[in-house]
Amino acid sequence: MTVENRPTRNLALELVRVTEAAALAAGRFMGRGDKVAADRAAVNAMRLVLNTIQMNGVVVIGEGEKDEAPMLYNGEKLGTGEPPDVDIAIDPIDGTRPLAYGLPGSISTVALAPRGTMFNPGPIVYMHKIAVGPQAKGVIDINAPVEENLINIARAKGEQVKDLMVVILDRPRHQELIAEVRRCGARIRLIPDGDVAGAMMTCIPESGVDVLLGIGGTPEGVLAACALRSMGGEIQGKLYARHEQDYRAGREKGYDFDRVLTMDDLVASEDVFFAATGVTSGELLKGVDYFADGARTESLVMRGLTGTVRHIIATHRLRKLDMISAIQY
Repeated sequence: MTVENRPTRNLALELVRVTEAAALAAGRFMGRGDKVAADRAAVNAMRLVLNTIQMNGVVVIGEGEKDEAPMLYNGEKLGTGEPPDVDIAIDPIDGTRPLAYGLPGSISTVALAPRGTMFNPGPIVYMHKIAVGPQAKGVIDINAPVEENLINIARAKGEQVKDLMVVILDRPRHQELIAEVRRCGARIRLIPDGDVAGAMMTCIPESGVDVLLGIGGTPEGVLAACALRSMGGEIQGKLYARHEQDYRAGREKGYDFDRVLTMDDLVASEDVFFAATGVTSGELLKGVDYFADGARTESLVMRGLTGTVRHIIATHRLRKLDMISAIQY
């Protein structure tokens, strides 16, 4: 076997330790009504484990600029400082509200890509999105009317529009979108939070989800793009200004609100790594299940270069972990 043909290091198998640690630490706060404490626990666990990974990482998708809060901030350097040089996208808890109030569907996510390949949204934290699975890849157009997209997706899947399931975040801003999807005859699944999971479900036939539509977080859009690269799906986006201040801030930094952001714009490399672990049980992943002196987690681990998606169920012995880890499980 030549050097060129040898399998390269799969960082995703190391990233799953990061999301497992975050889920185990944050899962203790399920239903306790404290989003800040839950997020802090996940952040602290993530930072500790990320800094053990051999990489020279910089956070591109994090939680804003550095301040006094315990966050993984944009521009933060993580890892041992050795190659490879990578961009990092992080959402310690995608769905802090569901976690805090004991609702389903919160997950912990992290992604890596070669340095300089991840889209940096800067101050523009929202975007229009459309995401589909492998069967409908190549037939969507975020600039097209909703009905045209639904017809094209249904045709690509050998179905009718009335067979489709559309996932939309349950927000007042989506009232017109929901009305239009209903007029077209497709079914709708409203989700309270977590559109990274919503986008990923379009690639999982058993979920019954065919397309994600609507306005959600730009950081979540980049994370979803990393996952969908591995799963064979597609996502498109357009930056969304909530108000005039957003629009001015974006224009001053050179952002084009009319530009369609393709998969290649959101993450310009196939060599991506992604991991997600369930915190509270949802349709994508089961949440953390604690038992005497232990816990079980369920994760998805992906590599874009090979298209490999692993489903990992792990049993953790907390007493042993407490002896060697600074993380509070």
